[in-house]
Parts: sequence; structure tokens; C-alpha cells
Amino acid sequence: MRVLIACEYSGVVRDAFTRAGHWAVSCDLLASDTPGWHYMGDVLECLNDGWDLMIAHPPCTHLAVSGAKHFHKKQDLQIEALNFVRALMDANIPRICIENPVSIISSRIRKPDQIIQPWQFGDPYQKTTCLWLKNLPNLVPTRVVDKGEFVVTPSGKKLPKWYSDNKNPKVRSKTFQGIADAMANQWGLL
Repeated sequence: MRVLIACEYSGVVRDAFTRAGHWAVSCDLLASDTPGWHYMGDVLECLNDGWDLMIAHPPCTHLAVSGAKHFHKKQDLQIEALNFVRALMDANIPRICIENPVSIISSRIRKPDQIIQPWQFGDPYQKTTCLWLKNLPNLVPTRVVDKGEFVVTPSGKKLPKWYSDNKNPKVRSKTFQGIADAMANQWGLL
């Protein structure tokens, strides 16, 4: 299977599909963190290259509801981000997964088909992840584990400890290995 992993520089999902025997290519404006097939550039330039499956991780900077208090300042950026998501969703690729946190995609485009957590796939962390699917079944949890530790911020907000300990957005946006493996093992068989 030819698999495009859009908006991924970490190579986590790409490498999971490669290990499962597929030809997978990651694509991002950033260079990849790990060796492997990677196109550094605009993913819109390679959407029509005969892919069987695309898993896309569009940037959530202007979409995630965690930044709702700033929405009034970035309406034009949100429109641009939503148009990018629509372009990915409308790509001429038979099977598509769009992955993002809880975001305005749900209210401005459509509700997600599935909401998952890393702890459902063997990683002891909480990170609510929405999936918008085209011709793909929901992911089946592979190994349910503890949700991990939480901390309470000075403002009283409860956050997963892994998230509060990692201020680097590259670390925060990286796909957990259990989810990547489930995508490759379950969707790679279609």
C-alpha cells in the first residue's frame, strides 16, 4: 500500500506503516526528525501522487479549542487553517484519516468519527485525539492501560503530567507509538 503521512516530521506513523510492510512517506514543511522517506514541502503539492491511504495531522495552532481565548484575534488564520483541512479531506485518495485535538473542525466542518486516547493503545497518557475518517473503520483499542498522572496548575486547571512537563510543541504534537502501531496494523490490512 502507498501511504502518505501528511504534516508529520517525527516519522512515528510513517515508520509504523513501513515496519508493517507498506511504502510510507511523511510530508511536512519541516525536515524529518528521523531517517526515512520524507518530502519536505507543501503536502498539497503531492496529494495526487496515487496514494492508497493518507493520515493527516494538520497543524492545530489555530484550530484547537485549548486556544479558544485567542480565537477573536485570529479569525483569518482560522479560515485559512479550516480551508487547509477541507483540502485534505477532499483529496482524491480512497482512504483518509484527519487527526487533530478537540477543535473547531467539529463545529465548522463536521463532528469527528472517533475520539481516542493514548491509554487505549498501551501508552499511559491522556491526550484527547479526534479522527475524521473516510472509508476507514474506527480504530479498535489494542491495550487499555492507566491514564497516567495529572497535575493541577496554579489556576486550578487539571493537565496530564506529560503535557505540563513538555513545553516543546514538537513533543506535544507527536503521535503516541501505540496509536501509530494500531493505525498501521489495522488500516494497513484494508
